[in-house]
Amino acid sequence: MERVILHCDMNNFYASVECRDDARLRGKAVAVCGAQELRHGIVLAKNEEAKRYGVKTGEAIWQARQKCPHLVIVPPRFERYVHFSRAAREIYRDYTDLVEPFGMDECWLDVTASRLAFGDGVTIAEEIRRRIRRETGLTISVGVSFNKVFAKMGSDMKKPDATTVLPRECMEEKIWPLAVENLLWVGRKTALVLHRYGVHSVGDLARTDAQFLALQFGKCGAMMQEAARGEDHSPVTPCDYEFPVKSVGRGMTTPRDLVTPEEVWVLILSLTEEVGAKLRDLNKKATGVMVSARDKNLFVQSFQTKLPAPTDSTMALARCAFDLFQRRCPMVVPLRSLTVRAIGLVDGGDTQLSLFAEKAHLRAEILDRAEDSLCRRFGKGTVTRASLLRVPYENHSDYIPFTAI
Repeated sequence: MERVILHCDMNNFYASVECRDDARLRGKAVAVCGAQELRHGIVLAKNEEAKRYGVKTGEAIWQARQKCPHLVIVPPRFERYVHFSRAAREIYRDYTDLVEPFGMDECWLDVTASRLAFGDGVTIAEEIRRRIRRETGLTISVGVSFNKVFAKMGSDMKKPDATTVLPRECMEEKIWPLAVENLLWVGRKTALVLHRYGVHSVGDLARTDAQFLALQFGKCGAMMQEAARGEDHSPVTPCDYEFPVKSVGRGMTTPRDLVTPEEVWVLILSLTEEVGAKLRDLNKKATGVMVSARDKNLFVQSFQTKLPAPTDSTMALARCAFDLFQRRCPMVVPLRSLTVRAIGLVDGGDTQLSLFAEKAHLRAEILDRAEDSLCRRFGKGTVTRASLLRVPYENHSDYIPFTAI
C-alpha cells in the first residue's frame, strides 16, 4: 500500500509569532534577529513583507537594512516559539501518532493508517491547516506525497498557507525539472559540485551514473540519487523515539576575537565543562575529541584525535582538545568561535583503566561528580573553575564574559 506522508511547515515561524503577539507589527516588514553586540546579528526569520524586499534568513542585519531601510528588528523569544511548536504538534497528534519533528517549526506525519477515520491525505492536510489557523493564529504550508523527501519539497513549493500534492505519477513532470538545490540533503556546497559536472536539476541527478556519484560523494551520493528517484523509504519516527547519542558537543561565539592561546584554553575549558557534565549525565565516555575553529573571516577548520583511554573527565577532555588545537591550528588569524565535541561514545561502565591511571582518574572523577551534584542542587554555575569567571582580552583593560550560543 502506498504511504501517505505530510510535511507541515509553519510559515515564517518566529516572525509570525511576533506579529501575532504584537498588533503594531502587522503589515510592516519584520525580521527576528540575534543580538549584534554578541555578534549574533543575523536574520533568524522574516515575514512576508520583508521577503518582498529580498531580506533573507542568515544574512547580516546591515545587509537586510540595505534592502529594506524601514525593516523592524525584534529580538527572539524562544519560549514563545516553543509554546506554539508544542501546540501545533498536539494538533498533529490528533490525526496520527507518527509525528517526526524536523526542527522547531517543521514535522512529518505518516497518515497512511489515518485515512479510514479522517479521509485522504489532502483532506487531512486541509483540516490541519484550518485548525492551526483557528487555534494558534498562525499558518502552515503542507506537502502531501508518498515519501518524506517529496512531501517536504511540496510544502516548500507554495507559501504561505497552502497545500501541495506531489503523487508518484507526477514525479517526472513536476519534480524532476526543479533545481537540484530543492532536494533535501543537497546543500549549497554539494550543489556547487553537482553544477560543476552539469547536474542542475533533480532529474539530472536521478539520471546521473551511480558510480560517478559514489566516487564524488561516497554513501551520500547514493542517498541523494535515491531521493531524486523517489526511492526514499525512511520511516516517520514518532516524537518520543530517542535516537542513540553518538556525540556531545558545545560551541560558543565570543563577543570579541580570540587572539592568544590563553584565551583559547579558557574557552575550551568552559566548553568541556558542559560536555563532560553531559557525558556523565548520559553515563557515556568519549574515545575521541573533535575541535572546530572559525576565524574572523568565517573560515572553518575541524580536527579530531583519539583519547588515550575512554573518559568523561572535564580536564582530560579539555587538555586533549587544547593540545589538538595547538598542534593543528596556528593562530595566524584571530578566532571568532570554537566548538568542542566528544566523539566515539561508549557506555560508562564498559571501560577499564590501567593500574597507574586509576588513582588520578578516581580523584578527577570524584571532583567532577561533586561539582555536578552541587550544580544540580543549587543551579548551574554554583561551582566553577576560577579561570572561567572572567576572560581577559589582549589590549583591553576590562574583562568580558563569554556568552554561549
